Amino acid sequence: MTARPATGPTGLAGLADLADLADLRDARRARQIAEQVPDPELPMLTLADLGVLRGVEIGPDGTVVASLTPTYSGCPAMAEMRADVAARLRGAGFARVEIRTVLDPPWTTDWITPAGRRTLAEHGIAPPHPAPRRATGPIPLELTATRRSVACPRCGSAETEETSRFASTSCKALWRCRGCLEPFEYVKEI
Repeated sequence: MTARPATGPTGLAGLADLADLADLRDARRARQIAEQVPDPELPMLTLADLGVLRGVEIGPDGTVVASLTPTYSGCPAMAEMRADVAARLRGAGFARVEIRTVLDPPWTTDWITPAGRRTLAEHGIAPPHPAPRRATGPIPLELTATRRSVACPRCGSAETEETSRFASTSCKALWRCRGCLEPFEYVKEI
């Protein structure tokens, strides 16, 4: 928000404060609207739950600027996310809308909110484990098979197995529970 100058000795100095308050209310309303936009690939999650909505602010010229971080480079849903956020904001009466893509820091599954993780599990999708912490520089290459335990979102059994590294989207893998024999998707940690 930019402070507006007082209008002189007419006693209208408080108008600048009122205008700043209106800007703050608009920014909050714009953020609330953007937070409710569903993810196109996981529609039970909002962009806020997924952690891709990085910020919403009102620029000095009144433009609503929403910042999104893609889940991974080349995410095919990014264009739809941008269009959906812009359409919702314009539909709520914000005439000038700009959607920015923020690549740094890169998105991580750790940004999925606790509510988002619960929602995934409630819809039969295993939420991701915490993302591995890596220092900057070369990434070590593991040549041995690693056994991860992914709990079944339906029955809770840890007796599960990966059946395909890719599921309905690249960010998910297909797993099967040995306990209840049901297949389920797992959001891969990154």
